[in-house]
Amino acid sequence: MHLTRFQSRLSSECQRMKIAVLGATGQTGQYLVSQALEQGHTVTAIVRNPAKLTVHHDNLKVVKADIFSPDSLKTHFKGQDVIMSCLGFPASVFSSVTGYTQTMSAIVSAMREAHVNRIITMTSWYTEPNSGAQSPFLIRFLLLPIIRSVLSNMYEMEQFLQKTDDINWTVVRPPGLKNEPPTAKEFLTHDGYSVPPSAGQSVGSSVGRGDVARFMHSLLSSTAWVKQGVAMTTK
Repeated sequence: MHLTRFQSRLSSECQRMKIAVLGATGQTGQYLVSQALEQGHTVTAIVRNPAKLTVHHDNLKVVKADIFSPDSLKTHFKGQDVIMSCLGFPASVFSSVTGYTQTMSAIVSAMREAHVNRIITMTSWYTEPNSGAQSPFLIRFLLLPIIRSVLSNMYEMEQFLQKTDDINWTVVRPPGLKNEPPTAKEFLTHDGYSVPPSAGQSVGSSVGRGDVARFMHSLLSSTAWVKQGVAMTTK
């Protein structure tokens, strides 16, 4: 295992790409879309309700699709360089969460048919069942049990991706999310299910959604973390 620090590359260094964004109407997804447009990319926002995305831009195309259907997705995946997903599914006290695995199965099938092999997606810290054993008391005994159904399905999705030899995937694992814009803070990353403290450095247990989007975009111009999961936060 290793711990790394780096600054996000300047947007001008990133090659212009065609990006399909899933979950574009969500809080993190809106940052993904806006930052992609600011960096000069061409964006196809694939949404369930186009009326929820109020952004207008010459390089933005908003389309409606069934995120559980490969046939519905593949039309919009054709010609894309990368798929970026921050789809989210809430915890339920009455049934298990299955949205992460169901949608990723559809996404991967559609990617294969559309001949797209790069996806950057988002889960969370502590998806692996035993990874929260050393987390703070309130997280370990209060928060994690409440959201365990979500984390379990995220973990199943991660395991599914690990078995896909033909897809260049990256799973980005942030901690608690704050609805805050991107900053210039330094990223801390770790090839596990959380970012541990290192050499007295404090580690944020929450991160702004804008910084999560900024980190995901930094992977477009880097070969780091391909076919890996990466826990991230900011200093």
